[in-house]
Amino acid sequence: MNNDASDSLFDELSPESPGDWALSLSLPADPGHRDELRRANPKDPDAPAELSSHWASFFEHIGADGFADLNRRSDNLQRQIRDNGVTYNVYADAATGLQRPWALDLFPMIVSPKDWAQIETGVQQRARLLNAMMGDLYGERELLKRALLPAALVQGHPGYLRAMQGVRPPGDTWLHIVAMDLAHGPDGRWWVVGQRTQAPSGLGYLLENRIAIARQFPKAFAGMKVQRLAASYRALMDGIKAMAPEGENARIALLTPGPYNETYFEHAYLARYLGLTLVEGNDLTVRDQRLYLKTLGGLEPVHALIKRLDDEWLDPLELRSDSTLGVPGLLQVLRAGNLLLANAPGSAPLESSAMLGFLPAISRHLLGEELALPSLATWWCGEDAALREVLPLLKQSVIRPTYPRSGLDTVMGQSLSPRERDEWSGRMARHPDHYTVQSWLPLSQTPTWSGERLVPRSAMLRVFALADGPQSWRVLPGGMVRLAPRGQLIAAMQRGGSSADCWAITEGQVDHTSLLQSAPTTLALAHQKRPVTSRAAENLFWLGRYTERAENSIRLAQIVLDHLGGEEPSSRPLMAWMSATARENSLVLADAPDASQSARIFARSLIAGLSPASGDPMAATSFSVGFNLRALKSSASQVRERLSQEHWNLIERTETEFARDCAALTSD
Repeated sequence: MNNDASDSLFDELSPESPGDWALSLSLPADPGHRDELRRANPKDPDAPAELSSHWASFFEHIGADGFADLNRRSDNLQRQIRDNGVTYNVYADAATGLQRPWALDLFPMIVSPKDWAQIETGVQQRARLLNAMMGDLYGERELLKRALLPAALVQGHPGYLRAMQGVRPPGDTWLHIVAMDLAHGPDGRWWVVGQRTQAPSGLGYLLENRIAIARQFPKAFAGMKVQRLAASYRALMDGIKAMAPEGENARIALLTPGPYNETYFEHAYLARYLGLTLVEGNDLTVRDQRLYLKTLGGLEPVHALIKRLDDEWLDPLELRSDSTLGVPGLLQVLRAGNLLLANAPGSAPLESSAMLGFLPAISRHLLGEELALPSLATWWCGEDAALREVLPLLKQSVIRPTYPRSGLDTVMGQSLSPRERDEWSGRMARHPDHYTVQSWLPLSQTPTWSGERLVPRSAMLRVFALADGPQSWRVLPGGMVRLAPRGQLIAAMQRGGSSADCWAITEGQVDHTSLLQSAPTTLALAHQKRPVTSRAAENLFWLGRYTERAENSIRLAQIVLDHLGGEEPSSRPLMAWMSATARENSLVLADAPDASQSARIFARSLIAGLSPASGDPMAATSFSVGFNLRALKSSASQVRERLSQEHWNLIERTETEFARDCAALTSD
């Protein structure tokens, strides 16, 4: 929908206030789902719903004129995402490097101060609980001895690491980053649907979401007292330094699986934002039970490591022997007390959906507290009584895999036919421990912008607890919202979902801490001591080499095309030399006609060869400009955390615009 069309739509509506406009443009939430946009009148349930107070404030800040501008803001948002190269590789492919742009909606999900206080208290409590559980499972194992947790669920889980038994991490803090997936139920309560502890993703994406959306609605962002995020990131880094060997002088690195991981963008983004060295497993080595970074200047000690890969890939000596992503001997460094690893390995059992059903009793035992945030009713089918109880309830439930890599996917019971439910009952009876059943909760629906109106979509909120000291956590005041496609029940990026920012409103003072760095001076850069890994140096070398190759090919092609298109005819010897030079430098194929035979055909062959389409024989030549620009971008992506945003934008734009312009010239 263009802006002219939206202008006419608003002219026809002519309500009294921006809030009235919003209501007239919005569709109601689906039956049974909580509507985040509206609030019901408790005194008169049959009365028309009104805008919730925080959404009314949001639209007041936009103003009446702002509605006609929403499509322009949406276009600006998508352009910003493309320019910043924000991607999520749903099916990362090492051969093609296929990526898709990050999907971000224009409107944030807004959480009131009252709701946020409830979330903050509950998530902080659960971080304490999960950390205490880790200490028990790899220590005294009282939870197993007292049958508060089934031994089969814990020790039968492939992610339970016996190599971690008896280990005590620095500060007795096992979990530095904890993610909770929350759902807002129809009754207004927030429910915990899942928890992530190995390498929870989202900290980089939610930061990019926040920056992008705040730029689109600066008045609303400032006027509504949205809580800022930077202080929580700083607290995380301060907490790691306080607990790591060497303290304030500790060298901290961020371990990534590499550029083909689906969330690699946020690994590079976080490393740049937090000022960390982004490393892969091959960048690190173990010597004398200590971890070192391989740099151009020799080995440099590493005292803390924030990992972005699951535990099983960390150490091929003690875990998966086929892993090429980890560091041989890493667990021995950890046992020797010479490394802080965030998060500590071994937390995979905590991520199992089955764990949620046992947490209320465990909380009473370990913390002496009732859970502030309830979990959805959950049954692990490995217990006979639980299996008998849930089989008749499958239609109103969600079937989840208990263990990772089981080949199972989440299944909504209401989507199954009676015959299919019987088949699932049979599977569950044969392998009951593989399945966990969870009650189904209709997700609340938050408004999104479709180009014409406000459309409600089911939302799941991921919130993070970050350790700011020994056994102490603070909840990052915001989160990453995952939106289900319209008409679907599951909110997941892997299923084609999108994201939204989360604005947690405060009634107090807003913390204006910022970690965004201003442009450094040349002198500051010269004095900056930042180690360059051997891998980074190699990629920087090839970045320069491919840039040089592309430039030389373009200059040579420009000389040839200028002569071929000149007003004065070129001599036959010159034409022969240009033809031979172009072939020698792979600007044209060896069997291309000589320029002296047909200057026009030769010129078209040269233009087509500059950026050949996939499958074209020229696509495999290392001297085509298109090939070199793609290789240049690939090398740059390996060291993206070392490049400025402007530098990356230039690389992306050059490759895209060059391919587009060459295609246009070829079609003429």
